[in-house]
Amino acid sequence: MAFALSNQEQLLSKIAAGNGHGEDSPYFDGWKAFESDPYHPTKNPNGVIQMGLAENLLCHELVEDWLMNNPKASICSAEGLNEFKGIAIFQDYHGLPEFRNAVAKFMGKVRGNRVTFDPDRIVMSGGATGAHETVAFCLADPGDAFLVPTPYYPGFDRDLRWRTGVQLVPVVCDSSNDFKVTMEALEAAYEKAQESNIRIKGVLITNPSNPLGTFLDRETLKDIVSFINEKNIHLVCDEIYAATVFTKEPSFVSIAEIIDQDIACNRNLIHIVYSLSKDMGFPGFRVGIIYSYNDQVVSCARKMSSFGLVSSQTQHLIATMLSDDEFVEKFIAESAKRIAERHKAFTWGLSQVGIGCLKSNAGLFLWMDLHHLLKEQTYKAEMALWRVIINEVKLNVSPGSSFHCPNPGWFRVCFANMDDRTMEIALSRITSFMLKNVEAKVPNKKKLCWQRSLRLSMSSRRMDDFMASPCMSPQSPLVQART
Repeated sequence: MAFALSNQEQLLSKIAAGNGHGEDSPYFDGWKAFESDPYHPTKNPNGVIQMGLAENLLCHELVEDWLMNNPKASICSAEGLNEFKGIAIFQDYHGLPEFRNAVAKFMGKVRGNRVTFDPDRIVMSGGATGAHETVAFCLADPGDAFLVPTPYYPGFDRDLRWRTGVQLVPVVCDSSNDFKVTMEALEAAYEKAQESNIRIKGVLITNPSNPLGTFLDRETLKDIVSFINEKNIHLVCDEIYAATVFTKEPSFVSIAEIIDQDIACNRNLIHIVYSLSKDMGFPGFRVGIIYSYNDQVVSCARKMSSFGLVSSQTQHLIATMLSDDEFVEKFIAESAKRIAERHKAFTWGLSQVGIGCLKSNAGLFLWMDLHHLLKEQTYKAEMALWRVIINEVKLNVSPGSSFHCPNPGWFRVCFANMDDRTMEIALSRITSFMLKNVEAKVPNKKKLCWQRSLRLSMSSRRMDDFMASPCMSPQSPLVQART
């Protein structure tokens, strides 16, 4: 059997026989835990609630209403059948002109119409995953590297590295300054890479940030552009959460604004990755976009897009939808409003039990601080806590170590992929967990005072909901481990 397995591995490529995809990460393990025991309000009320998926379900009924009122947008409807032949036949990798025009216009609207985008520079790809890999193929050779500020999205280790052979070098940003990107950190990472004979080809930033839920200010963006100009390396800006910004002031600043208005730079070094997965809540449509200011990158990426095109049926639907200015403006405004409301409700619920989060203004998640619950400030202790949250509290949240966070005890918690009732149940489980934790640690008199204060700060209905929810046992290894 061992010989057969060894022989089989020799028959396969290194990619097929290896483990470069990174599925052994806790980030993906949490998904597996959810898939093996998924929460359902009636069929499995004690199952795992999925809070590890950054998905926007808060405005889907607006899209459904639009589809009901615009049946011609789909070539699979009776009303849209006349377009079937023209859309279903072969389309080249440039994409439908109306699709590129609509996406370019939408990208401008999301950024407050402060910048415009050229439809001829729109390159489509199979989601942001495909877009990132294509950009990596265009900019770097195997062994080359990109600097990436921490914490960063775990999928980058797969998207940029697995098939390209490109490396990612962390730029260490930590909790001491709320994980802000500094020029000192960029310089330190660059110099360390040079000392290790690693050729740096660019900087990758996520703006707004996943997992932080914050966006970079204008001065920081200008500093980053100056940095890459000085080093003559590329800047890849992932802006897939641009329309999830839920504060009016300060407003989101795109890298397109910086190079258009604020600073002189070599535009050939600037590239934007975008998609409709987060801003519109369409991850299943696999609409990824590469927007490069470099003609050669546009040309090469367009040819590479043959390996991951957006279906012409999807292009047709999206083009029609995004060309409806009234709908787009309503959707962007309503989505931001609902994200803000959900964010406020969830952070308030956490604050009532002493859980803080990084102050944020964008994204579909919170960066939750549980370092005070760790027995010791180590990744081992973080993973012990994470296993309790997954297996006993029954919530799939993502540990900071999977995001390369330098400080143990942070967790990303997604809040926009569920209805209000599921959110309340998730909060109730967290509350029950914290109450049990206090009961195991605090003397009776102080415990009763704390509980009374907590109850007064909540409505009786919500508190009753919280206390009725399943929770972990007092024998939890976390409870036993607390000092």
